[in-house]
Amino acid sequence: MNSHLTCQPILLVEDNPVDLDLTLRAFAKRKLSNPVHVARDGAEALSWIPRWEAGEPRPALILLDLKLPKVDGLEVLRQLKGHPALRVLPVVVLTTSSEDVDMQQAYRLGANSYIVKPVDFDKFMEVAAQVELYWCVLNRLVPSGVAGEK
Repeated sequence: MNSHLTCQPILLVEDNPVDLDLTLRAFAKRKLSNPVHVARDGAEALSWIPRWEAGEPRPALILLDLKLPKVDGLEVLRQLKGHPALRVLPVVVLTTSSEDVDMQQAYRLGANSYIVKPVDFDKFMEVAAQVELYWCVLNRLVPSGVAGEK
């Protein structure tokens, strides 16, 4: 495991209590070492931007639902990927929408991956394991000072 990533959080943006619980249980069962921060709507997700600008640790990964109250996931994605210092943050769309239009729009806005949530818990565990392995263990983040960071 990459020790330099173990203390970097994951930001989970999810409003559905069942999906939120399922995701957190899946990560707990996998013994994910990254802390998981939760935003329960799009506005709460965007409220992290000034905190990251002020020096709070940026996430290793953002798991973003699209169907969110207050500010929808596509707008959250648009604002994150439009921010000079944050556009390099990996954003994985994790949603129930398998609509082509949502997928196309998410990728156009800069999503790094698009995963349709499995309904079955065992299948969801497989997704959680793959997300953890790729994004939290194998993937290398952009070093500080690159892509518009100060």
